[in-house]
Amino acid sequence: MVAGMLFHPAAFGILFLFVMYFAMREFMHITMGSEWLLQQRLAVIAACLAFIGISGMLFFGLDARWTLLALVPFFAIPLSVIFAKNHERVETVALVYVALIYVGLPFCLAQFIVYGPSGEFEGLKLLNVFIIIWCSDVGAYSLGTLLGQRPNSRKLAPAISPKKSYWGLWGGILCAVLASWILFKVGWLPYDLIHCIALGVVIPVAGVCGDLFESVWKRRFGFKDSGNMIPGHGGMLDRFDSSLFAIPAVFVYLFLFGLL
Repeated sequence: MVAGMLFHPAAFGILFLFVMYFAMREFMHITMGSEWLLQQRLAVIAACLAFIGISGMLFFGLDARWTLLALVPFFAIPLSVIFAKNHERVETVALVYVALIYVGLPFCLAQFIVYGPSGEFEGLKLLNVFIIIWCSDVGAYSLGTLLGQRPNSRKLAPAISPKKSYWGLWGGILCAVLASWILFKVGWLPYDLIHCIALGVVIPVAGVCGDLFESVWKRRFGFKDSGNMIPGHGGMLDRFDSSLFAIPAVFVYLFLFGLL
């Protein structure tokens, strides 16, 4: 992860394209299984073409019009449904568009975060986001385990994740703000202190929402893990569930304040 975000835009692109590909496949495996496999593949191709087109446009001088190639498989999805032999459970096809928005869009937006104002690659900015997420996870686990498992402690979303508590949420925010302040002091976060502190709040809150959102899907379809690619941790979707909400939140914040 560190090398992919610091070494070169090509390394960054290969790493995140790899993660996006498998995360999308895992999400559609959870929600769709073996139904509408052609449409699942078209959705993955559309996301990959969009990612490659944006990367080429930002870092390698590719004409922006090549990004429109992603629209070919995108619109091929409904066309393929029209000519399918069987239309039972056709509503399930809508989940491929959920995958595109839920998984594909955040990875595409991540490239605009690492795109510097003069066209240079600034992977450190996105690495900061992940450092804050990781620190938030540590704080949430530590304080949540220490105080959040008491009988009278309030749970964050008991119907989705019974172990998550408000103590864990506050612990995550506290550690994230502390991490943001440290990153500001060492010069890694290139924003004013007020923006660094704000990101220290926005990122863990969005990350928790991303974690719970994935848990909803897994609970609904009876899965414990999204996959088994990473032994002891589950799949790619399990590892990046927080960032799928945190990255768009950071993009929106930076865009609104003119910091991109």
